[in-house]
Amino acid sequence: MSPQWIVVIVLIAVVYFIFIKKKPQVQNKNQDAKKRDEIQSDEMVECSACKIYCSLEDALLSNGKYYCSKECLEKRK
Repeated sequence: MSPQWIVVIVLIAVVYFIFIKKKPQVQNKNQDAKKRDEIQSDEMVECSACKIYCSLEDALLSNGKYYCSKECLEKRK
């Protein structure tokens, strides 16, 4: 193999590793926690009183049960 071919192969390899190959992205722990919070906020829970579903963000938690509103919470007390 002539030295010219070796130079061409090395240049192709350098171009591949610099421009084409994707580098693994380092994720920050804060980003992971933020993604987990977003996933959990989209969860739906069933109201213990009226049996409708509402988002976990809007639900009220009392004695281990979720309620969609103060009215439903007061019905069960």
